[in-house]
Amino acid sequence: MAKEKRVKRAKKEESDSESSDNDAIAQEILDIKSDDEEVVEKKADGKTSMNSNYTSVEVDESEEQTKTFKDLGVIDSICETCEELKFTKPTPIQAQSIPYALEGRDIIGLAQTGSGKTAAFAIPVLQSLYENPQPLYCVVLAPTRELAYQISETFEALGSAMGLRTAVVVGGMNMMTQAVALSKKPHVIVATPGRLVDHLENTKGFSLRTLKYLVMDEADRLLDMEFGPSLDKILKVIPRQRNTYLFSATMTSKVEKLQRASLVDPVRVAVSTKYQTADNLLQYMVFCPFKHKDTHLVYLVSENAGNSMIIFARTKSDTQRISLLLRNLGYGAIPLHGDLSQTARLGALNKFKSGSRNILIATDVASRGLDIPAVDLVINYDIPSDSKSYIHRVGRTARAGRAGKSVALVSQYDLELYLRIEAALGKKLDSYPLESEAVMLFSERVAEASRAAIQEMKGEEGTKKRAKFDKKRRRDEMDIGE
Repeated sequence: MAKEKRVKRAKKEESDSESSDNDAIAQEILDIKSDDEEVVEKKADGKTSMNSNYTSVEVDESEEQTKTFKDLGVIDSICETCEELKFTKPTPIQAQSIPYALEGRDIIGLAQTGSGKTAAFAIPVLQSLYENPQPLYCVVLAPTRELAYQISETFEALGSAMGLRTAVVVGGMNMMTQAVALSKKPHVIVATPGRLVDHLENTKGFSLRTLKYLVMDEADRLLDMEFGPSLDKILKVIPRQRNTYLFSATMTSKVEKLQRASLVDPVRVAVSTKYQTADNLLQYMVFCPFKHKDTHLVYLVSENAGNSMIIFARTKSDTQRISLLLRNLGYGAIPLHGDLSQTARLGALNKFKSGSRNILIATDVASRGLDIPAVDLVINYDIPSDSKSYIHRVGRTARAGRAGKSVALVSQYDLELYLRIEAALGKKLDSYPLESEAVMLFSERVAEASRAAIQEMKGEEGTKKRAKFDKKRRRDEMDIGE
């Protein structure tokens, strides 16, 4: 049936104007109005029905998976690679989506970070590429540079036995270096939409006319981050006769419009439910006065010394300050935020993943999409402004069946936000066991380390200003000389 649909779609292409078709697709993303329509559901018990929109598969994430990758129809060479990578059995999103993908169906995958969704779309692409090898076979679009590099790493690992070539095309990196990589005709391109459009418009000889697969990962974030115009341009220049996979944490109205504009008769696989946290995640809270937040934070870090942890802060400034504070106290802390250069961000992530630093202090740029295994503890230094962000943050721990814990620091200014999160979770968080006297023993050292951190930040800011002034002065002197 899937092949018949692709043939029909190909015949339609031949009879219609390619440019008008693609313009219509792009316009549909912006204009399409919601319709009142029934959604077909196929529950985990196997009952199905169909309509013109999509087939829907609802999966209980807690159900134990008994199938193997071979049972799903994955070829032996990829199964062997999965075993080498310790992918012992498919996750729910993999078990439900891979068979449909191997049949040639378009896929909508609704699953949270840590669910194994990258392999869920990488395995079908690689199996198809194995059977029909050709360059420029697949493009994967991701909202952030860090996620793009991680997706590339997963493709390279799963495709290691077949000589897979990949290229990462993201902003903040040298265009010429990327153009050289594209000229080598990689099989898979992983890109942020804006930079891919730059190459489509400016890199001589580069096109995606032979593309067979388009994957949009974290589609809700792609649209939230205003990548819509870039997606329009990409959809205009790629073949309509292709397979498309769309993966998202949530099915927003924007994602629904994108799905209608770019997928044909898709299967919708929904794994996780809204505001669901892992059963093996222990969630705690600590109520503390705002002026003593740093002291309570250092106490928690000390109590969990040696464990890997992510500390989430609301601002870039606090991320930098907390990192310096903990370093001054002898802890291996490293910051990750949007003001860092691309090289510095990748360096920070690699140091944390390798274990040379065991504490990552991050803004929400790191709360979704980053594949950081074996995080033992998540500390919410600042309470996020919405419940969904809280779910994504604590989703960094208690993954792949491992136990984990999270602690939220709640000051007198955070009560309203905290109560919203409890309401969304449908439960109250337990108080983290601590003794106030033991906490306050850290106060003097923390105050001293905090003062030093602030001075260091002022020094760094002064150095940046001087460098900026010197650069301007040199430019002015050159203008005078001319």
